[in-house]
Amino acid sequence: MSHADYLTSDQLYRALNIRDLSDPDQGRHAIQSLLQSVIDRLQPELDSSLRYVRSSPVVPVRDNYDRLGYDPGDVTRARRYTRYISPAVDRTHVGEPHQVDLWRIRSTPDTGDEDMLTMIGHLVEAVLPDAQWRTTDVAHPYTVGGRQIDVFHDGEWLELAECGRIHPEVLRGSGLDPERWSGLALGMGLERALMLRKGIPDIRYLRAEDPRISAQMLTLDPWRHVSLLPAARRDLSVVVDAEEDEETLGDRIRVALGDNADVIESLEVLSRTGHEELPEAARSRLGTQDGQVNLLIRIMLRPIGRTLTSDEANVIRNAIYEAVHEGPVMELI
Repeated sequence: MSHADYLTSDQLYRALNIRDLSDPDQGRHAIQSLLQSVIDRLQPELDSSLRYVRSSPVVPVRDNYDRLGYDPGDVTRARRYTRYISPAVDRTHVGEPHQVDLWRIRSTPDTGDEDMLTMIGHLVEAVLPDAQWRTTDVAHPYTVGGRQIDVFHDGEWLELAECGRIHPEVLRGSGLDPERWSGLALGMGLERALMLRKGIPDIRYLRAEDPRISAQMLTLDPWRHVSLLPAARRDLSVVVDAEEDEETLGDRIRVALGDNADVIESLEVLSRTGHEELPEAARSRLGTQDGQVNLLIRIMLRPIGRTLTSDEANVIRNAIYEAVHEGPVMELI
């Protein structure tokens, strides 16, 4: 595994200096109000004491995966889910979501599904009052009877969180005898929860500096529409490894653009053609090989607070192209 698979010093510095929107010491944000509403709902209903754990964002692989029962080959360790700062098990992933993990530990061995469903009901009511919800079975190495929690919002079912009864081996690994202890584990992405609660249409708004937007990120009041500036569209024809998809391409692009990554509003793969499906003339022109595909990608560029000039959009387009294109023929503008 090459050093290019992991965070560079600059990427690590940037990641560690991004504001934690859930931390009141770093300024007010609606994410804090949402999390507090969950705590206010759950604590009295579950008759629990409360302990906050806010540790370093740099977590050993052992604590993040091994102690929770993940196998070395599990997809959860892959680059789209984890950012590695030293050689480990996979490539780097870009993005800094806010994940809250709620662990309910009980000094009794009989925590059951009814306890879990009760907790789910309180959680949904705190995040999306009166929302319809459902659960589906899902497997976690750290739980028994895992469930995915979906809520019905704007005409569709969307995932809100996942949970389950704490696996006996996880309890045992933490020094708790599963014959005497049990509990529930729940994980929820705070960005998704806040966007559903407020009706926010774009995740970039959570960190926007435009006062029309940032003022709305201080409360749980419903989102009020803000007129956006015109977008710049750029279509690219690139050659990439057949295993690449929209998510991994987006990661590579955000790494390449660094602090300018927030200009990307969306990335869409319009077409995907394997090397063996391309006409001979196209293979020759693009220089594709076995195991590669030709993608037509549409990039929408729209900074929140300003308009891009055509030249600026072209510079960004070229940076994106150079970040993802793996063919020998470069088509820059």
